[in-house]
Amino acid sequence: MDEEDSSRRMKFSVKNLGCKVNDYEAESIARQLEERGYERVPFEEPADASLIFTCAVTNTAAAKSRQMAHRARKLNPDCVIVAAGCYAQIAGDKLPDAELVIGSAHKKEIPDALDEYFRDGMRIVRVDNLEHASFDEMPIDRFEHQTRAYLKVQDGCNQFCSYCVIPYARGRERSMDPDHVILEAKRIAKSHHEIVLAGIHTGRYGREYHMTLADLIRRILREVPELSRLRISSIEVTELDDPFLDLLEENPRIARHLHIPLQSGSDTVLKRMNRPYDTAFYYAKIEEIRRRIPDISISCDLMTGFPGETDEEAEETMQFLKKCRFSFLHVFPFSAREGTKAAAMKDQVPMEVRRKRAAACIALSEQLYDSYKASWIGKDAEILFEEHTETETQGHTSEYLPVSVEGLHPRGELCTITIAELRDHQLCGVLKGREIR
Repeated sequence: MDEEDSSRRMKFSVKNLGCKVNDYEAESIARQLEERGYERVPFEEPADASLIFTCAVTNTAAAKSRQMAHRARKLNPDCVIVAAGCYAQIAGDKLPDAELVIGSAHKKEIPDALDEYFRDGMRIVRVDNLEHASFDEMPIDRFEHQTRAYLKVQDGCNQFCSYCVIPYARGRERSMDPDHVILEAKRIAKSHHEIVLAGIHTGRYGREYHMTLADLIRRILREVPELSRLRISSIEVTELDDPFLDLLEENPRIARHLHIPLQSGSDTVLKRMNRPYDTAFYYAKIEEIRRRIPDISISCDLMTGFPGETDEEAEETMQFLKKCRFSFLHVFPFSAREGTKAAAMKDQVPMEVRRKRAAACIALSEQLYDSYKASWIGKDAEILFEEHTETETQGHTSEYLPVSVEGLHPRGELCTITIAELRDHQLCGVLKGREIR
Protein backbone atom coordinates (compact mmCIF):
# COMPACT_ATOMS: atom_id res chain seq x y z
CA MET A 1 0.00 0.00 0.00
CA ASP A 2 1.55 3.34 -1.06
CA GLU A 3 1.57 6.49 1.09
CA GLU A 4 -1.51 7.95 -0.63
CA ASP A 5 -3.50 4.74 -0.06
CA SER A 6 -2.52 4.53 3.61
CA SER A 7 -3.67 8.09 4.33
CA ARG A 8 -7.14 7.84 2.79
CA ARG A 9 -10.24 6.55 4.58
CA MET A 10 -11.22 2.98 3.81
CA LYS A 11 -14.64 2.76 2.18
CA PHE A 12 -17.33 0.13 2.67
CA SER A 13 -20.84 -0.57 1.43
CA VAL A 14 -23.70 -2.62 2.87
CA LYS A 15 -26.42 -4.64 1.17
CA ASN A 16 -29.11 -6.33 3.27
CA LEU A 17 -31.19 -9.08 1.69
CA GLY A 18 -33.02 -10.23 4.78
CA CYS A 19 -35.44 -9.38 7.55
CA LYS A 20 -35.67 -6.62 10.13
CA VAL A 21 -33.21 -8.51 12.34
CA ASN A 22 -30.72 -8.36 9.47
CA ASP A 23 -31.46 -4.62 9.16
CA TYR A 24 -30.55 -4.12 12.79
CA GLU A 25 -27.38 -6.21 12.60
CA ALA A 26 -26.24 -4.57 9.36
CA GLU A 27 -26.73 -1.08 10.78
CA SER A 28 -24.89 -2.01 13.98
CA ILE A 29 -21.87 -3.26 12.05
CA ALA A 30 -21.94 -0.20 9.79
CA ARG A 31 -21.88 2.10 12.82
CA GLN A 32 -18.93 0.17 14.31
CA LEU A 33 -16.97 0.50 11.07
CA GLU A 34 -17.69 4.23 10.90
CA GLU A 35 -16.44 4.60 14.46
CA ARG A 36 -13.17 2.97 13.31
CA GLY A 37 -12.78 5.56 10.56
CA TYR A 38 -14.32 3.72 7.63
CA GLU A 39 -16.48 5.72 5.22
CA ARG A 40 -19.84 4.27 4.16
CA VAL A 41 -20.74 4.57 0.47
CA PRO A 42 -23.66 3.29 -1.65
CA PHE A 43 -23.37 -0.33 -2.76
CA GLU A 44 -22.88 0.61 -6.43
CA GLU A 45 -19.90 2.90 -5.72
CA PRO A 46 -16.23 1.87 -5.48
CA ALA A 47 -15.39 0.47 -2.04
CA ASP A 48 -12.64 -1.40 -0.25
CA ALA A 49 -15.16 -3.77 1.34
CA SER A 50 -18.71 -4.81 0.47
CA LEU A 51 -20.79 -6.30 3.29
CA ILE A 52 -23.66 -8.54 2.21
CA PHE A 53 -26.14 -9.67 4.86
CA THR A 54 -27.57 -12.77 3.24
CA CYS A 55 -30.94 -14.51 3.59
CA ALA A 56 -31.89 -18.18 3.36
CA VAL A 57 -35.63 -18.24 4.02
CA THR A 58 -36.43 -19.30 0.43
CA ASN A 59 -34.50 -20.67 -2.53
CA THR A 60 -35.02 -17.31 -4.21
CA ALA A 61 -33.43 -15.51 -1.25
CA ALA A 62 -30.50 -17.95 -1.32
CA ALA A 63 -30.02 -17.36 -5.05
CA LYS A 64 -30.13 -13.59 -4.53
CA SER A 65 -27.45 -13.93 -1.86
CA ARG A 66 -25.12 -15.71 -4.29
CA GLN A 67 -25.97 -13.27 -7.09
CA MET A 68 -25.33 -10.25 -4.87
CA ALA A 69 -21.86 -11.52 -3.96
CA HIS A 70 -21.14 -12.01 -7.66
CA ARG A 71 -22.51 -8.54 -8.44
CA ALA A 72 -20.32 -6.98 -5.76
CA ARG A 73 -17.29 -8.61 -7.35
CA LYS A 74 -18.32 -7.32 -10.79
CA LEU A 75 -18.87 -3.78 -9.47
CA ASN A 76 -15.65 -3.76 -7.44
CA PRO A 77 -13.17 -6.38 -8.70
CA ASP A 78 -10.61 -5.53 -5.99
CA CYS A 79 -12.93 -5.13 -3.00
CA VAL A 80 -13.13 -7.48 -0.03
CA ILE A 81 -16.53 -9.20 0.03
CA VAL A 82 -17.96 -10.03 3.44
CA ALA A 83 -20.87 -12.50 3.42
CA ALA A 84 -22.77 -12.69 6.72
CA GLY A 85 -26.22 -13.79 7.82
CA CYS A 86 -28.34 -16.89 7.41
CA TYR A 87 -27.15 -18.12 4.02
CA ALA A 88 -23.53 -17.65 5.04
CA GLN A 89 -24.27 -19.82 8.10
CA ILE A 90 -25.80 -22.78 6.27
CA ALA A 91 -24.14 -22.59 2.84
CA GLY A 92 -20.96 -20.54 3.14
CA ASP A 93 -19.18 -22.99 0.84
CA LYS A 94 -21.45 -21.76 -1.97
CA LEU A 95 -20.12 -18.20 -1.69
CA PRO A 96 -16.72 -18.45 -3.42
CA ASP A 97 -16.67 -14.71 -4.20
CA ALA A 98 -16.48 -13.87 -0.49
CA GLU A 99 -13.13 -13.34 1.24
CA LEU A 100 -14.90 -13.33 4.61
CA VAL A 101 -17.73 -15.78 5.40
CA ILE A 102 -19.19 -14.94 8.79
CA GLY A 103 -21.81 -17.16 10.44
CA SER A 104 -24.60 -16.18 12.78
CA ALA A 105 -22.54 -16.44 15.98
CA HIS A 106 -19.73 -14.15 14.79
CA LYS A 107 -21.33 -11.14 13.10
CA LYS A 108 -20.18 -8.67 15.74
CA GLU A 109 -16.60 -9.74 14.94
CA ILE A 110 -16.82 -8.41 11.37
CA PRO A 111 -14.87 -5.16 12.06
CA ASP A 112 -12.01 -7.11 13.67
CA ALA A 113 -12.11 -9.72 10.91
CA LEU A 114 -11.88 -7.01 8.26
CA ASP A 115 -8.87 -5.46 9.98
CA GLU A 116 -7.30 -8.92 10.14
CA TYR A 117 -7.90 -9.55 6.44
CA PHE A 118 -6.46 -6.19 5.39
CA ARG A 119 -3.40 -6.97 7.52
CA ASP A 120 -2.81 -10.63 6.56
CA GLY A 121 -4.69 -11.15 3.30
CA MET A 122 -5.91 -14.61 4.34
CA ARG A 123 -9.48 -15.76 3.65
CA ILE A 124 -11.55 -15.98 6.85
CA VAL A 125 -14.41 -18.42 7.45
CA ARG A 126 -16.08 -18.30 10.86
CA VAL A 127 -19.11 -20.58 10.92
CA ASP A 128 -19.83 -22.57 14.09
CA ASN A 129 -22.54 -24.87 15.42
CA LEU A 130 -25.28 -22.72 16.99
CA GLU A 131 -26.71 -25.21 19.48
CA HIS A 132 -25.30 -23.38 22.49
CA ALA A 133 -25.03 -19.88 21.02
CA SER A 134 -25.71 -16.98 23.37
CA PHE A 135 -27.50 -13.75 22.45
CA ASP A 136 -25.14 -11.65 20.35
CA GLU A 137 -25.50 -8.07 21.57
CA MET A 138 -24.68 -5.48 18.92
CA PRO A 139 -25.53 -2.07 20.45
CA ILE A 140 -26.63 0.84 18.28
CA ASP A 141 -27.80 4.34 19.17
CA ARG A 142 -29.43 5.48 15.93
CA PHE A 143 -30.29 4.48 12.37
CA GLU A 144 -28.58 7.10 10.24
CA HIS A 145 -30.78 6.95 7.15
CA GLN A 146 -34.11 5.77 8.60
CA THR A 147 -36.89 7.53 10.50
CA ARG A 148 -37.84 4.40 12.46
CA ALA A 149 -35.31 2.31 14.33
CA TYR A 150 -35.06 -1.43 14.89
CA LEU A 151 -34.09 -3.03 18.16
CA LYS A 152 -33.25 -6.73 18.08
CA VAL A 153 -34.39 -8.22 21.38
CA GLN A 154 -34.59 -11.92 20.45
CA ASP A 155 -32.84 -14.41 18.19
CA GLY A 156 -33.31 -18.03 17.16
CA CYS A 157 -36.32 -20.33 16.97
CA ASN A 158 -37.32 -23.64 18.58
CA GLN A 159 -40.48 -24.25 16.55
CA PHE A 160 -38.98 -26.25 13.63
CA CYS A 161 -41.86 -25.80 11.20
CA SER A 162 -41.48 -28.52 8.60
CA TYR A 163 -40.66 -26.07 5.79
CA CYS A 164 -38.28 -23.75 7.63
CA VAL A 165 -34.50 -23.63 7.62
CA ILE A 166 -34.21 -20.66 10.00
CA PRO A 167 -33.68 -22.70 13.23
CA TYR A 168 -30.58 -24.15 11.55
CA ALA A 169 -29.42 -20.74 10.33
CA ARG A 170 -30.12 -18.82 13.56
CA GLY A 171 -29.95 -21.45 16.29
CA ARG A 172 -32.14 -21.92 19.34
CA GLU A 173 -34.16 -19.09 20.84
CA ARG A 174 -32.38 -16.63 23.11
CA SER A 175 -33.07 -13.10 24.33
CA MET A 176 -31.34 -9.84 25.09
CA ASP A 177 -30.92 -8.92 28.76
CA PRO A 178 -33.96 -6.72 29.59
CA ASP A 179 -31.80 -4.13 31.35
CA HIS A 180 -29.71 -3.83 28.19
CA VAL A 181 -32.87 -3.48 26.10
CA ILE A 182 -33.92 -0.49 28.20
CA LEU A 183 -30.50 1.16 27.90
CA GLU A 184 -30.48 0.75 24.14
CA ALA A 185 -34.08 1.93 23.79
CA LYS A 186 -33.18 5.08 25.75
CA ARG A 187 -30.27 5.78 23.41
CA ILE A 188 -32.32 5.19 20.26
CA ALA A 189 -35.28 7.28 21.51
CA LYS A 190 -33.04 10.36 21.57
CA SER A 191 -33.09 10.43 17.76
CA HIS A 192 -36.14 8.36 16.74
CA HIS A 193 -39.85 8.63 17.56
CA GLU A 194 -40.52 4.98 16.69
CA ILE A 195 -38.76 1.74 17.64
CA VAL A 196 -39.58 -1.63 16.10
CA LEU A 197 -38.95 -4.59 18.39
CA ALA A 198 -37.45 -7.28 16.16
CA GLY A 199 -36.62 -10.93 16.57
CA ILE A 200 -36.72 -14.26 14.78
CA HIS A 201 -39.49 -15.42 17.14
CA THR A 202 -40.17 -12.15 18.95
CA GLY A 203 -43.11 -13.43 20.99
CA ARG A 204 -40.83 -15.92 22.76
CA TYR A 205 -38.78 -13.12 24.27
CA GLY A 206 -37.54 -13.48 27.82
CA ARG A 207 -37.97 -17.16 28.67
CA GLU A 208 -34.47 -17.37 30.16
CA TYR A 209 -35.20 -14.25 32.23
CA HIS A 210 -38.55 -15.61 33.50
CA MET A 211 -40.45 -12.83 31.78
CA THR A 212 -42.60 -12.31 28.69
CA LEU A 213 -42.66 -9.91 25.76
CA ALA A 214 -45.53 -8.09 27.48
CA ASP A 215 -43.34 -7.62 30.56
CA LEU A 216 -40.59 -6.13 28.40
CA ILE A 217 -42.97 -3.80 26.56
CA ARG A 218 -44.43 -2.60 29.85
CA ARG A 219 -40.91 -1.75 31.08
CA ILE A 220 -40.05 0.11 27.88
CA LEU A 221 -43.23 2.19 28.02
CA ARG A 222 -42.61 3.03 31.66
CA GLU A 223 -38.84 3.63 31.58
CA VAL A 224 -38.52 5.28 28.15
CA PRO A 225 -41.33 7.90 28.31
CA GLU A 226 -39.75 9.96 25.52
CA LEU A 227 -40.48 7.16 23.01
CA SER A 228 -43.62 8.02 21.03
CA ARG A 229 -44.35 4.72 19.29
CA LEU A 230 -43.34 1.10 19.86
CA ARG A 231 -43.98 -1.39 17.07
CA ILE A 232 -43.74 -5.20 17.12
CA SER A 233 -42.29 -6.64 13.93
CA SER A 234 -44.19 -9.95 14.07
CA ILE A 235 -45.86 -12.15 16.65
CA GLU A 236 -47.34 -15.65 16.56
CA VAL A 237 -51.05 -16.09 17.27
CA THR A 238 -50.28 -18.50 20.14
CA GLU A 239 -48.44 -15.71 21.97
CA LEU A 240 -51.34 -13.25 21.94
CA ASP A 241 -52.48 -14.02 25.47
CA ASP A 242 -54.66 -11.85 27.72
CA PRO A 243 -51.77 -9.99 29.43
CA PHE A 244 -50.39 -9.01 26.02
CA LEU A 245 -53.78 -7.97 24.64
CA ASP A 246 -54.61 -6.04 27.82
CA LEU A 247 -51.36 -4.12 27.42
CA LEU A 248 -52.01 -3.46 23.74
CA GLU A 249 -55.55 -2.23 24.40
CA GLU A 250 -54.50 0.09 27.21
CA ASN A 251 -51.47 1.70 25.56
CA PRO A 252 -51.91 3.66 22.31
CA ARG A 253 -48.13 4.12 22.15
CA ILE A 254 -48.00 0.49 20.96
CA ALA A 255 -48.53 0.56 17.19
CA ARG A 256 -51.99 -0.52 16.06
CA HIS A 257 -50.66 -3.09 13.62
CA LEU A 258 -50.03 -6.77 14.30
CA HIS A 259 -48.34 -9.01 11.76
CA ILE A 260 -49.51 -12.51 12.73
CA PRO A 261 -48.09 -15.31 10.53
CA LEU A 262 -50.79 -17.67 9.22
CA GLN A 263 -49.08 -19.69 6.44
CA SER A 264 -52.25 -21.58 5.45
CA GLY A 265 -56.00 -21.37 5.95
CA SER A 266 -56.39 -25.16 5.80
CA ASP A 267 -56.15 -27.19 9.01
CA THR A 268 -54.73 -30.23 7.22
CA VAL A 269 -51.97 -28.14 5.64
CA LEU A 270 -51.20 -26.44 8.97
CA LYS A 271 -50.74 -29.86 10.54
CA ARG A 272 -48.28 -30.93 7.83
CA MET A 273 -46.45 -27.65 8.36
CA ASN A 274 -46.10 -28.37 12.10
CA ARG A 275 -47.81 -25.08 12.94
CA PRO A 276 -49.06 -25.05 16.57
CA TYR A 277 -52.66 -23.86 15.99
CA ASP A 278 -55.70 -24.45 13.80
CA THR A 279 -57.86 -21.99 11.89
CA ALA A 280 -60.56 -21.90 14.57
CA PHE A 281 -58.04 -20.77 17.19
CA TYR A 282 -56.52 -18.22 14.81
CA TYR A 283 -59.86 -16.73 13.82
CA ALA A 284 -61.13 -16.52 17.40
CA LYS A 285 -57.97 -14.67 18.42
CA ILE A 286 -58.10 -12.02 15.70
CA GLU A 287 -61.81 -11.46 16.34
CA GLU A 288 -61.00 -10.90 20.02
CA ILE A 289 -58.34 -8.38 19.01
CA ARG A 290 -60.83 -6.52 16.80
CA ARG A 291 -63.39 -6.42 19.61
CA ARG A 292 -60.79 -4.69 21.75
CA ILE A 293 -59.32 -2.42 19.03
CA PRO A 294 -61.79 -2.14 16.13
CA ASP A 295 -59.57 -0.21 13.67
CA ILE A 296 -56.40 -2.26 14.19
CA SER A 297 -54.47 -3.47 11.15
CA ILE A 298 -53.85 -7.23 11.04
CA SER A 299 -51.62 -8.73 8.35
CA CYS A 300 -50.15 -12.18 7.86
CA ASP A 301 -47.64 -14.36 6.01
CA LEU A 302 -49.06 -16.93 3.63
CA MET A 303 -47.44 -19.84 1.81
CA THR A 304 -49.02 -21.37 -1.30
CA GLY A 305 -48.41 -24.80 -2.81
CA PHE A 306 -47.13 -26.58 0.29
CA PRO A 307 -46.45 -30.29 -0.46
CA GLY A 308 -49.70 -32.17 -0.91
CA GLU A 309 -51.85 -29.01 -1.03
CA THR A 310 -54.94 -29.92 -3.04
CA ASP A 311 -57.25 -27.61 -4.93
CA GLU A 312 -59.74 -28.05 -2.07
CA GLU A 313 -57.16 -27.05 0.55
CA ALA A 314 -56.14 -24.03 -1.53
CA GLU A 315 -59.79 -22.98 -1.74
CA GLU A 316 -60.16 -23.43 2.04
CA THR A 317 -57.28 -21.00 2.44
CA MET A 318 -58.82 -18.48 0.05
CA GLN A 319 -62.14 -18.53 1.90
CA PHE A 320 -60.42 -18.23 5.27
CA LEU A 321 -58.47 -15.18 4.09
CA LYS A 322 -61.72 -13.49 3.07
CA LYS A 323 -63.31 -14.40 6.40
CA CYS A 324 -60.41 -12.93 8.38
CA ARG A 325 -60.47 -9.61 6.48
CA PHE A 326 -56.74 -9.03 6.74
CA SER A 327 -55.47 -5.56 5.93
CA PHE A 328 -52.80 -7.08 3.66
CA LEU A 329 -50.91 -10.33 3.04
CA HIS A 330 -47.28 -11.29 2.50
CA VAL A 331 -47.57 -14.17 0.02
CA PHE A 332 -44.85 -16.63 -0.98
CA PRO A 333 -44.97 -19.80 -3.07
CA PHE A 334 -43.57 -22.78 -1.14
CA SER A 335 -39.80 -23.15 -1.44
CA ALA A 336 -38.29 -26.58 -0.75
CA ARG A 337 -35.32 -25.86 1.52
CA GLU A 338 -32.70 -28.57 1.63
CA GLY A 339 -32.61 -30.44 4.94
CA THR A 340 -36.18 -29.66 5.98
CA LYS A 341 -38.92 -32.27 6.37
CA ALA A 342 -41.10 -30.55 3.79
CA ALA A 343 -38.42 -30.87 1.12
CA ALA A 344 -38.61 -34.67 1.46
CA MET A 345 -42.41 -34.88 1.47
CA LYS A 346 -44.25 -36.63 -1.32
CA ASP A 347 -46.71 -34.89 -3.63
CA GLN A 348 -44.63 -31.78 -4.28
CA VAL A 349 -46.87 -29.21 -5.98
CA PRO A 350 -45.61 -28.04 -9.40
CA MET A 351 -44.04 -24.57 -9.26
CA GLU A 352 -46.48 -23.31 -11.88
CA VAL A 353 -49.38 -24.21 -9.57
CA ARG A 354 -47.67 -22.68 -6.52
CA ARG A 355 -47.19 -19.41 -8.39
CA LYS A 356 -50.73 -19.40 -9.76
CA ARG A 357 -52.14 -19.82 -6.25
CA ALA A 358 -49.80 -17.12 -4.96
CA ALA A 359 -50.98 -14.74 -7.69
CA ALA A 360 -54.61 -15.32 -6.70
CA CYS A 361 -53.81 -14.57 -3.05
CA ILE A 362 -51.85 -11.45 -3.99
CA ALA A 363 -54.82 -10.21 -6.03
CA LEU A 364 -57.06 -10.79 -3.01
CA SER A 365 -54.54 -8.96 -0.82
CA GLU A 366 -54.76 -5.90 -3.05
CA GLN A 367 -58.56 -5.89 -2.70
CA LEU A 368 -58.36 -6.32 1.07
CA TYR A 369 -55.76 -3.56 1.36
CA ASP A 370 -57.83 -1.05 -0.61
CA SER A 371 -60.88 -1.93 1.48
CA TYR A 372 -58.99 -1.41 4.73
CA LYS A 373 -57.48 1.85 3.52
CA ALA A 374 -60.91 3.13 2.41
CA SER A 375 -62.29 2.44 5.90
CA TRP A 376 -59.98 5.19 7.20
CA ILE A 377 -61.34 8.02 5.05
CA GLY A 378 -62.54 10.83 7.32
CA LYS A 379 -60.73 9.48 10.39
CA ASP A 380 -57.79 10.98 12.26
CA ALA A 381 -54.45 9.20 12.45
CA GLU A 382 -50.94 9.86 13.68
CA ILE A 383 -48.30 9.81 10.95
CA LEU A 384 -44.53 9.49 11.10
CA PHE A 385 -43.13 11.50 8.16
CA GLU A 386 -40.47 9.54 6.28
CA GLU A 387 -39.88 10.60 2.67
CA HIS A 388 -40.31 13.61 0.40
CA THR A 389 -41.48 13.88 -3.18
CA GLU A 390 -41.38 17.22 -5.02
CA THR A 391 -44.62 18.42 -3.43
CA GLU A 392 -45.59 15.90 -0.73
CA THR A 393 -44.36 14.15 2.36
CA GLN A 394 -45.04 10.45 2.81
CA GLY A 395 -45.14 8.39 5.96
CA HIS A 396 -46.88 5.62 7.89
CA THR A 397 -49.57 5.70 10.53
CA SER A 398 -49.63 3.62 13.70
CA GLU A 399 -51.58 1.04 11.66
CA TYR A 400 -48.71 1.02 9.13
CA LEU A 401 -50.86 2.67 6.50
CA PRO A 402 -48.84 4.64 3.93
CA VAL A 403 -50.20 8.19 3.58
CA SER A 404 -49.19 11.20 1.47
CA VAL A 405 -49.62 14.72 2.86
CA GLU A 406 -49.35 17.88 0.76
CA GLY A 407 -46.30 20.01 1.50
CA LEU A 408 -42.79 19.26 2.70
CA HIS A 409 -42.67 18.40 6.39
CA PRO A 410 -39.64 17.41 8.49
CA ARG A 411 -38.63 13.75 8.19
CA GLY A 412 -38.98 11.93 11.49
CA GLU A 413 -41.74 14.23 12.76
CA LEU A 414 -44.95 12.81 14.24
CA CYS A 415 -48.15 14.69 13.35
CA THR A 416 -51.90 14.14 13.59
CA ILE A 417 -53.63 14.10 10.22
CA THR A 418 -57.10 13.53 8.82
CA ILE A 419 -57.34 10.89 6.09
CA ALA A 420 -59.04 12.72 3.20
CA GLU A 421 -59.25 10.29 0.28
CA LEU A 422 -58.01 7.15 -1.43
CA ARG A 423 -56.52 8.15 -4.78
CA ASP A 424 -55.10 5.47 -7.11
CA HIS A 425 -54.63 3.06 -4.18
CA GLN A 426 -52.79 5.78 -2.19
CA LEU A 427 -54.21 7.37 0.96
CA CYS A 428 -53.99 11.16 1.07
CA GLY A 429 -54.28 13.19 4.25
CA VAL A 430 -54.13 16.73 5.58
CA LEU A 431 -52.66 18.04 8.80
CA LYS A 432 -55.26 18.08 11.56
CA GLY A 433 -57.19 21.32 11.60
CA ARG A 434 -56.59 22.21 7.96
CA GLU A 435 -59.35 22.25 5.38
CA ILE A 436 -59.95 19.03 3.47
CA ARG A 437 -60.18 19.87 -0.24
